[in-house]
Amino acid sequence: MKTSRRKFLQYSAAGASLLALPSETFAAPKKGAKKRILILGGTGFLGPAVVEAARARGHTLTLFNRGKTRPELFPGVEKLRGDRDPNKDEGLKALQGRKWDAVVDTSGYYPRMVKASASLLAPHVKQYVFISSVSAYASDKTPGEDESGPTATLADPTVETMGKEFEFYGGLKRACEEAAEAAMPGRVTNVRPGYIVGPDDRSDRFTYWPVRFDKGGEMLAPGTPKDPLQVIDARDLAEWLVLLIEGQVNGVFNAVGPGEAWSMGAMLDTCRKVTGKDTKVTWVPADFLEKQGETGDVRLPIYMPPTGTSAGTHLRSNAKAVKTGLKFRPVDVTVRDTLAYFKGLPEERRSKARAGLPAEREAELLALWHKAQEAKPAAPTAPAPVPAASSKGG
Repeated sequence: MKTSRRKFLQYSAAGASLLALPSETFAAPKKGAKKRILILGGTGFLGPAVVEAARARGHTLTLFNRGKTRPELFPGVEKLRGDRDPNKDEGLKALQGRKWDAVVDTSGYYPRMVKASASLLAPHVKQYVFISSVSAYASDKTPGEDESGPTATLADPTVETMGKEFEFYGGLKRACEEAAEAAMPGRVTNVRPGYIVGPDDRSDRFTYWPVRFDKGGEMLAPGTPKDPLQVIDARDLAEWLVLLIEGQVNGVFNAVGPGEAWSMGAMLDTCRKVTGKDTKVTWVPADFLEKQGETGDVRLPIYMPPTGTSAGTHLRSNAKAVKTGLKFRPVDVTVRDTLAYFKGLPEERRSKARAGLPAEREAELLALWHKAQEAKPAAPTAPAPVPAASSKGG
């Protein structure tokens, strides 16, 4: 998810198609022979987590990327240079003639490029793991929806832009899934994560909440404490991806967590436990915030009201993924490690948060909310009961 989830849905191409599921296996995979794994990308956020998880289980890694993002990472891992676009520079030439047991595609956004890599690797790779997104669904309005839900479509399947409001993102991810499956039928694992969080998340979306709570004072929280929340720690996702490769498990999976039902209130309670701060949380209804122009999940990161078109945003089923071995670490560990990661960044970076309400705007919204509460008319006082008339004569 790159920007406002609401905008994804508001501007998604009309129409949807039911997902045609490829053949699937459901036995929980077991640790087996060592694998040779190619990662397309590998230096962003999820990619490094996959590298660490795979190395911890003894697998051999190769990274393919342009070498522009954190090229210093993993000095002991083989690196191949090129471009996802076969028409740019050396393109995919570095992959020619090489064999791997599996490829993890963490950087596919346009179907033409996914088709190129999957087609090139098809004769030499047993499994193609594509990291898609829950944005690949046509809508978020149905709580509890599983992988069979209707998916997004594109009016123009050749488009190679996300659109001004990222309106093509979901349709593009779905088209990428289809491109991979067409090139390697029955050998593709399409993984649809929701919000990926944890240390090394440079989007600052989930990070905003523990960081803001740690600052203390009065804090604005959107909606109600019971509003649902689904996130997945990148490390949990990465470890599960390795299990899927070890078991060569194919199919389509929602990768959302945590293990138990979570909520905005529970998340902030966890922040209180982790930080030890007595931050005052003031809950401001979503409709009030919307009237003030605060509707996107960049300013109110990862929050979506559980109503209308976003009723199912944080209520997707993860039953299939759990059945194949997806596990979740305690949420307080994710919160603690995320906060520690952010605090370890240089001051210049910490001063330029990439998501969340600026302090001035938060204070302004809180003042408006308190003023609105004070302006509410007092509840009418019930009139004093009138004594019943005596039935006795004078």
